[in-house]
Amino acid sequence: MKLKVYTADGSSFAEKEFATFPSLEGDKGAALLKQTVIAYQANKRQGTSKTKDYGEVAGSGKKIVRQKGSGGARHGDKRAPQLYKGGVVFGPHPRDWSKGITASARKLALQRALVDIATDGGLSVIERFEVAQPKTKLFNSVLERISPSGKVLVVDAAWAENSALAARNIARVSITDAGTLNALDLVRYQQVLISEQGLQKVLERANA
Repeated sequence: MKLKVYTADGSSFAEKEFATFPSLEGDKGAALLKQTVIAYQANKRQGTSKTKDYGEVAGSGKKIVRQKGSGGARHGDKRAPQLYKGGVVFGPHPRDWSKGITASARKLALQRALVDIATDGGLSVIERFEVAQPKTKLFNSVLERISPSGKVLVVDAAWAENSALAARNIARVSITDAGTLNALDLVRYQQVLISEQGLQKVLERANA
């Protein structure tokens, strides 16, 4: 697949063929990509939501009013769910939301996500991220030449300190490294800017 490869200052680009870029027929892996994204999202859930049921709330078990003759509704004790500070019926309890993802599923989902974003024109490559000083203005000037608007995921093989410090303060930019990039990251962003070394590392993982 041919991709635009920008110079380090973002002023110009040339199309370059990446022979190891995944090639998938039709919608192969599309359903698996959806399942994998759901699994990644589920694995981020803490599962710590907790409510107290009838047996856990504080309070006496004594009947608060007599059954008949009060002129009001019938009530049991103060822990009943219809009363203030009573127990919660069918409320959430701690649970494990995690879903297993096989290595082959992760690989195919990553390939599908790469093909989709590249086909849609959302994947841009830069020779390298290079700023002389850790200043947001320097990094932003390069970014605006390549992706002038919208949220952008910026990926590098290994972030140099100056580049990481300069990029992290831009509100529309999220940074990650090629070793941890996954299908969920690619699905969440319509624009991805990745260094050549970073792309090579991602392609190695996708084709492993």
